[in-house]
Amino acid sequence: MATDGPSRVQDLIWRLEAAAYDAFVGLTRRLPVDAVSDFGAVLLGALGPLTSVDRTVERNLRIVFPKAAAAEISRLKRAQWREAGRLFAEFPILDRIMADPSRVEVVGRERLAEIAASGRPVVFISGHFSSFEIMPAVIVHAGVRCQITYRAANNPYVDARIRQSRARYGVELFAPKGAEGARALMRAFGRGESVALMNDQKFNGGVAAPFFGVTAHTAPGPSTFALKFGAPIVPMSVQRLRKARFRVIVHEPIRLVDTGDRAADIAVGVRRINAFMEERILDRPQEWFWVHKRWPKEVYKPGA
Repeated sequence: MATDGPSRVQDLIWRLEAAAYDAFVGLTRRLPVDAVSDFGAVLLGALGPLTSVDRTVERNLRIVFPKAAAAEISRLKRAQWREAGRLFAEFPILDRIMADPSRVEVVGRERLAEIAASGRPVVFISGHFSSFEIMPAVIVHAGVRCQITYRAANNPYVDARIRQSRARYGVELFAPKGAEGARALMRAFGRGESVALMNDQKFNGGVAAPFFGVTAHTAPGPSTFALKFGAPIVPMSVQRLRKARFRVIVHEPIRLVDTGDRAADIAVGVRRINAFMEERILDRPQEWFWVHKRWPKEVYKPGA
């Protein structure tokens, strides 16, 4: 007889994964902040190249840097694995990082202050740059009412822990699913709440637009919100300065023109956002999260 819940075996696996997560968090919270960051870099720097995901990383790098020598691709692979390790290790202690003003420099803080004071919503967009979880914390700490979206973890026990961890540094999350999730975001925007969206991943059914010269499907959500409500798109990025010290940049807003041709206007927005992502990635390639399959699946077939 079918049931709606997980099987006992699946539930046991989830609980064991959650226990391992708890053990890791317990370790990180006992160590100095920079030591945690260094530990993550060493650990994933060693293990990442041994995984099958390493092939995805290399393929992505060769799309973005088609003329790079093999030695340069290898260097970037090692650097991005170390950066990814820092990201994962730092996540459980982001409340400690945010509590230390010397660790997070904000460039363009006045733009956030203006948004908070105006009460008018904006569409924040960013990509998976460095310790990207710091971005929503900076938005919330600036006093901006904002719906911070994320993709819920498959393991519900781990997902609950992730939400609790983010709540420690003031971030409450909203995990939209399907059409109802999109409508909920629209209602929030109508109430004057801003929306923060990551816009550098593959989105099946999204707008087909060039990304480093190769067609990629991109979520139209940010452009749709901006055009519907006449709101600016405010790009943000995170840079690592040294170990667990960061610079968060609030960039110049992107303002879209409503010509009356909604599909064409959204496509323009998608291309402008993709161009922003390209600039950030080229500027600091080791800090992007290269493990995502950003392009269509055909790109990742052997021999492609």
